[in-house]
Amino acid sequence: MLDISQTAIDANKKRLGEASKGVRWFVGDITRVDLELSDYDVWHDRAVFHFLTGQRERVAYVRQVARAVKHGGHVIVSTFGPEGPTKCSGLEVVRYDAESLHREFGVHFRLLGSSKELHQTPFGTTQQFLYCYCRLE
Repeated sequence: MLDISQTAIDANKKRLGEASKGVRWFVGDITRVDLELSDYDVWHDRAVFHFLTGQRERVAYVRQVARAVKHGGHVIVSTFGPEGPTKCSGLEVVRYDAESLHREFGVHFRLLGSSKELHQTPFGTTQQFLYCYCRLE
């Protein structure tokens, strides 16, 4: 598991207890961290990609996925959908539909499915999320 926050990593380790020993934990910026080549069968991102508002950040992220996921591996990315918020936690975000998100990843990622969900936040608001499932070709 990768997170930019050591505090988040520590909270998840505590939540998992003994099972946390079976997880490899990394703290770092996904656009810069050094991940092993073709080491992952599944890449799951819930609510990171939409915070990457700069083209260079998004290209670096996609490069990381293409480098780290095994050929034939699965990629699941969740972002704010077209009717999602334009800001989250005071930060600008990019909203996507399935086609625009897939365009960010390119032809080496075959889009196998997508769905939208209305997520209820702890603050009582509703946010539209988009989930896309791809296979790395």
